[in-house]
Amino acid sequence: MKQKLEENKGIPASLLWILAIISGLSVANLYYNQPLLNRISEDLGISEFTANLIPMTTQIGYALGLLFIIPLGDLYKRKNIIVINFLLLSVATCSIAMSVNVFYILLASLVTGICSVMPQIFIPIAAQFSLPQNKARNVGMMVSGLLTGILGSRVISGFVGEYWGWRTMYYIVAVIMLLCIFVVVRVLPDMPLNFRGTYKGLMKSLFTLYRDNSTIRLVSARAGLCFGSFLALWACLAFKLSGEPFYAGNNIIGMLGLCGVAGALTASFVGSLVHKFGVRFFTFVGCSLIIAAWIIMFIFQNSYLGFIVGIIVIDIGMQCVQIGNQTCALSQAPKATNRVNTIFMTTYFVGGSLGTFLAGTFWHAWGWTGVVCVGIGLTLISLLVTLFTRN
Repeated sequence: MKQKLEENKGIPASLLWILAIISGLSVANLYYNQPLLNRISEDLGISEFTANLIPMTTQIGYALGLLFIIPLGDLYKRKNIIVINFLLLSVATCSIAMSVNVFYILLASLVTGICSVMPQIFIPIAAQFSLPQNKARNVGMMVSGLLTGILGSRVISGFVGEYWGWRTMYYIVAVIMLLCIFVVVRVLPDMPLNFRGTYKGLMKSLFTLYRDNSTIRLVSARAGLCFGSFLALWACLAFKLSGEPFYAGNNIIGMLGLCGVAGALTASFVGSLVHKFGVRFFTFVGCSLIIAAWIIMFIFQNSYLGFIVGIIVIDIGMQCVQIGNQTCALSQAPKATNRVNTIFMTTYFVGGSLGTFLAGTFWHAWGWTGVVCVGIGLTLISLLVTLFTRN
């Protein structure tokens, strides 16, 4: 399995599976806090608004990691970058577990976000070393692993937080990150570098790509707006369900994450159809589903069934938007996949941070109605961007 990967030779299915699993484990660090926000708020004696700064800070950290760390995958050995980041993740998550002050948690959450970008090293590997006819399918497989990690993180952290406390979750994560280092060292093969030069030259080429390729800018922006809508839901769901008429515990809130398994299961399927139906088509479908999901969760906001259906629909819609647009972006510059993915995912998580911040602000002012307005508003902007741009 440790043979050197070469372009146009294909990537082993066994390696794809391992990378997909590690992707899920690493990206889960961004979402463990969401079902636990009410517990963290109570334990530290902070307001709901302040608690919402924790996931927002984590998302900002992720955007910074995408911007400054992921391009390094074109310049240095990817294995070394991955090992260092997993080591820092172990330290950061352990620090969160030990913190008694929200400011230390915010700092450690920022580092956690920065170092959780490893899936965005793996996705370009899948894109660059896949046969052309398998590229979208293999990217979809990576996204499926990533989504499974997101879903599993909410379920597991909800249960652990309910029965053993929120700090226990982060001690467990610190150990998992150390185990990921061992796996990466054992299985990740050598890969050719995509860029020869300095870090300054690398970053300059990154901004040149952004400036000169309007398609990359377009697909990144409309996917980022939809991701902001998606995270608006999870930023405030714990607060909504812990109040009347539900009074749900963390275990129940976490279990709702399982409803998103529909999105994870459809990711590879959507990826296999992108070439046939086109990115624009899937963007229209995805935005329509996300808006429909918000309407369902507004009309039936006092029913578990409403949230179950809404989460299923919004997850499927999000995958239609992300996979189509991300595959399109990665195809624009095959020799600069890490840098292109940096542009796409930085924009994507800036949109996620915006949605998280707006949702927390509107929840504080207008409750669930305000959150729904944020979700629908961001998706409508994404839809308008698609409508008023050329195919």
